[in-house]
This record gives sequence, C-alpha cells and structure tokens, in this order.
Amino acid sequence: MSNSNVKTRKSGYLATKSYTANTLMIVAIGYFMIPIVWVIVNSTKDNQDLISTFSLWFPKKWHLVQNLHGLLTQDGGLFAVWMRNTAIYSISSALGATLISSMAGYALARFAFRGAKLLESFILGLVMVPATALVMPMYLLFSKVNVVNTPWAVILPSMMSPFGAFLIKVYVAESIPEEILQAARIDRAGEFRIYWQIVLPMLKPALVTVFLFSLVASWNNYFLPLVMLSDNKLYPLTVGLTSWFEQASQEGANSLLFNLVIAGSLIAIIPLILSFLFLQRYWRGGINAGSVK
Repeated sequence: MSNSNVKTRKSGYLATKSYTANTLMIVAIGYFMIPIVWVIVNSTKDNQDLISTFSLWFPKKWHLVQNLHGLLTQDGGLFAVWMRNTAIYSISSALGATLISSMAGYALARFAFRGAKLLESFILGLVMVPATALVMPMYLLFSKVNVVNTPWAVILPSMMSPFGAFLIKVYVAESIPEEILQAARIDRAGEFRIYWQIVLPMLKPALVTVFLFSLVASWNNYFLPLVMLSDNKLYPLTVGLTSWFEQASQEGANSLLFNLVIAGSLIAIIPLILSFLFLQRYWRGGINAGSVK
C-alpha cells in the first residue's frame, strides 16, 4: 500500500473521529442547556401561561417585567436580602477557601515535614467524603459555641476545600520550580514574602479555578444553610426560593409564587455566568504561560 493511501485513510479516520467528538459535544451542550432555556422561557410567563403553553416556548405576551417587579416587592423585598446574603456567603467562602487551599497546597508541595504524606492522604480522603455527611456533626459543634443561626455557620464550613488544597499542591509541584524559591531564599526573602510575592502570582490559574469551584459550591449550597439557619432574613437564595416554592405548593396551582420562584432562579444564575465569563481569561493566560518552558 502506498504512502499516499495510508495518509488518506489516516486523514479520513481522524476526520471521522473529530466529527464524532464534536457531535457528542454538541449533544452534551444541548442537554445541559435545557434547564437554562426552560428557566429563561418560563420566566416570561404568567401563571396561566405556565399551565397552558408548551414549557420550552415563549408566550404570546411577555410578563417578565411584571414577574421581576413582583419578585423584588414580595414579602417586603425579601429576595434582595437573600441575594445579598448569598453574595456575602459565597464570596467570603470562596476567598477563604482559596487562601487556605493555597497555603496548604504550597506547604505540602514545597516543605518537607514529619507526617506530610499522612496529611496528604487525609486530604485525599476528605475529597471522597460528601459535604452533606459533615453537616450534622458541624451543627452539633456550632451549637455548643452559639454559632448556629449566624452567617458564620455557613461561611466557616464552606472555607474547607480539600479538593482545592490538593489541586494547588499538584500545580505547585508541576509549575513552580524549586530553583526560583531557592534564589529568593539566597536573597534573604522570608518564607511569607516568598509565598505572597512570588508563589501567589504564579498560582493565578489554579487560584481562579479553586475560587470558581468554591464560589459555585457555596452559591448553590442548600443543605448546609437549611440546617444551620432558622431566620428567613439570613437565608441564601437556595433556601429562600425553596421556601416560596413550598408555600406555592400549599396554595395550589394558581399561586403567583410559582412565577416568582422561576424569575428568581433566572436572576440567581446570572452572577455565576458573569463570574465564569470574567475569570476565564486567567485560565487562558495560565495555559499560554505554561506552554513556554
């Protein structure tokens, strides 16, 4: 068989493989977009349209403005309070988790100390433990120190990110040369200064990854605030909108709260989308920086 025939067959095989992969990717994107499309479409409907029209098609007359107005005025503007709480809980938790993970990962990767391997195995074990399994023990501990029903009951547990610490550890080991750290020590830089001025700027792609994972996890967290909080003015969006949905279910199919819950769900996902769009450039920058080595 000639070389040209071999190249032709290989090219055709690669083209088929690429076409199959792209097709599967498009199907997967379409599948995961269905809930978002459903929320966008149904947030433009009133209660009657929700019952009478097709779920994935817009109504003849849009009621989005009315739904948003009702959302912001219901129960004295409680939705805005939930939105503020969610932002505070999520941003505080994500910043704390990112900082703690960066310290822990850097220490595991670049410092030799007794029990390092055991600690790394313990962190890996924590990755396997579902977060919901730790909620009740934390509730019992926090109740002893009167932290329950305060913002700290949600923020403090969310700062623990074993996956983030392990991710930073791997990134430091693979992407930050030991020679740079030794050169800084020769120049008499302290360990904290090395960490703050040298290591952290080089960790930017990994830090953004940990921040986004922690932000999304805290923003979507439901079970932890449900257990820890009893004051509805401390609720995040997940618990608050669920309480409205339960109230609407009790009132029946004609309850206007169904419209508000859907409109609130639409507003709730917008900050996450904006966060990914704004921070993705740091991923691209990290990939480009690592390619020149």
